[in-house]
Amino acid sequence: MSETSQQPGSRLAPLFQRLAAENRAALIPYITAGDPSPEATLSLLHALVEGGADAIEIGVPFSDPMADGPVIQAAHERALASGLGLRGVLDLVAEFRRTDTQTPVILMGYQNPIEAMGVGAFAARAAEAGVDGVLTVDLPPEEADELAGALREPGLDSIFLLAPTTTGERTQAVASKGSGFVYYVSLKGVTGAANLDTDALGDQLGRIRETCELPVGVGFGIRDADTAGRVGAVADAVIVGSAIVRLIHERALAEGGVNDAVLGEVRDFAAGMRRAIGTARS
Repeated sequence: MSETSQQPGSRLAPLFQRLAAENRAALIPYITAGDPSPEATLSLLHALVEGGADAIEIGVPFSDPMADGPVIQAAHERALASGLGLRGVLDLVAEFRRTDTQTPVILMGYQNPIEAMGVGAFAARAAEAGVDGVLTVDLPPEEADELAGALREPGLDSIFLLAPTTTGERTQAVASKGSGFVYYVSLKGVTGAANLDTDALGDQLGRIRETCELPVGVGFGIRDADTAGRVGAVADAVIVGSAIVRLIHERALAEGGVNDAVLGEVRDFAAGMRRAIGTARS
């Protein structure tokens, strides 16, 4: 039996327990698997960890990523053009686990590929590969019992979204279905949208915590180290997607691929955010 198949369960709860003791938020960068190539994805994952990522969110390429803005939509298109699908993403996670058995990995995607694979088969393969949590954007908690049950069996987390318009009653319902953490969409829009009001964010998270005991990660609209630091002062996790996906695409395009220079820039970008988060509560 391989090391990854012996996974005892999600790494997310121990991570958040440790960071709570350290009084800092987690840095969770997002990249789209397969962009600009499946081979480059593995190197980028390790570069992000070297830069200080506490966990990594991996986007599963999908033809209609409705929650994502133009930057990540384009990344999905490039990844699909490379031929990468859900099975290939799970293979990438398994390969990542050969040298990194500690960093939590969250898959972010849509329900269709999971249904095509089969919910039970997906949960088993995800656990074997070393996945820790799954966020299915278009699967509301009311319809998630089958997938959540299948993930729960090997100890994986089901992660759900909250929005600025989510009521306290629904927040409680979402929290009761989920585990690991909840993902708070800080903006009424898609990924990469602007105008994140970090001053109001603390009040919004305070209301969420009145009915939700899970850690709260905040994503959408986090563009740089300054924003990451301000969000990290009030959130349990800072989730950064479009800014990193844009950097990877622009620099890989300029360099003709993901080389050491590109990996260094990605590592430095993550490190800058990690430093800002690390001093946010001091």
